[in-house]
Amino acid sequence: MTAPCLIIPTFWTRRRGRISDNPLLAYDHPTPIDSEGTLPACLRSLQEVEGLGKVVLIVAATDPAIEHQAEDRVREILEDFPDIDALVFGPAELGSLHRRLEQLEFSDMIHGVSLVGYGAVRNVGLMAAAVLGCDSVVFLDDDQIITDKQFLVRATDGLNERLDDGRVVLAKTGYYTDEDGRYQRHVKPAFADMFWRKEDAFNDALSIVDAPPRIKESPLAFGGCLTLHRDMFVNVSFDPWVMRGEDVDYVINARMHGGDVFLDGEWSVVHNPPKLPSEALQFRQDVYRFVYEHRKIEFAKSQVDLRQVTAESLAPFPGNFLGASVTWRALLTALLKGFTTRREGGLYFRIARVALSEAGEYARQNCNNYFDFQRRWPMLMDRIWDDIALKPLFAGERSMDRTTITGRFPVIRDE
Repeated sequence: MTAPCLIIPTFWTRRRGRISDNPLLAYDHPTPIDSEGTLPACLRSLQEVEGLGKVVLIVAATDPAIEHQAEDRVREILEDFPDIDALVFGPAELGSLHRRLEQLEFSDMIHGVSLVGYGAVRNVGLMAAAVLGCDSVVFLDDDQIITDKQFLVRATDGLNERLDDGRVVLAKTGYYTDEDGRYQRHVKPAFADMFWRKEDAFNDALSIVDAPPRIKESPLAFGGCLTLHRDMFVNVSFDPWVMRGEDVDYVINARMHGGDVFLDGEWSVVHNPPKLPSEALQFRQDVYRFVYEHRKIEFAKSQVDLRQVTAESLAPFPGNFLGASVTWRALLTALLKGFTTRREGGLYFRIARVALSEAGEYARQNCNNYFDFQRRWPMLMDRIWDDIALKPLFAGERSMDRTTITGRFPVIRDE
């Protein structure tokens, strides 16, 4: 198998770190445009990795007004790593991709392949891998450090191989650790979380890491330590409408279409995320996410071409948050946090309204969008695979005059 294409999504925000009101743009911890953030350390750790091939850095921003600045910032950082064969994918490359999709009569797919939202950004990475003709793709996040020189070797261990029960491993996840090698987050539950207990469910799900065999079916996935074989990623896309947790959601998508995601107990990466700018807004994203996924699973039951996936089959995480009780549990949790949290109490009360009505309305409006998008995905990937029109650009063989892009015109000064 050839070297996998390594995809690194990187998210950026304004200097003051203002958080977007658009739920699809409220990323967990985007990097301020006037800082380097965690990306240099991530790239530095890549220099020691054996078998490193093409690296694609996908640049997304919380505000369209800074997307070109963010792209420039990433290019500046990348200049310190000339030995890495990297492509920076920003708004200019996205424009070329979208124009090609229009030429191929896939303009209806453009919304789901963009730089807005976790799922859409990851779909861009899958399309880049398809254009480059990659046999496999590995996702890494920009706040992670690789300490194992054999990281990519382990990433493809067992990939496209058949297990004893006859299933083929086409999607495999590792797991995150801290610098001391711990992979479970031990957080004492707060009183306000009595109806939520997300950390407990997550820890329970991770108990399979040390259990035999090395590679086993998993109810969750880690988007920063995830490898997909081409037979998986050309057939199953990420969901552009899920607010966060698109990696765990991919497990659901894979199962619906007859596949599985497996966890490799010997493959991991060090995760060093910055401090969250707002725990309340992360909770808001989770409310949208779980209400949407509950609706999505229910809607899928009416689709005769899909394998049925139940919340129970995904327990303890995310299954414990995909049942019909998720709405009232989110509402009570938001109210309890509003009464017990000083700094973000008002925001939690507003999130209670989200849980009561807005998240449900979002789910009703969008739960069928993914299935319409997904049904066209294999056809799109087949047309774009090794595409002769886009490959020179994605391979770095064709340059682009970026000064002609809106927002990049040079300043004209009077003599």
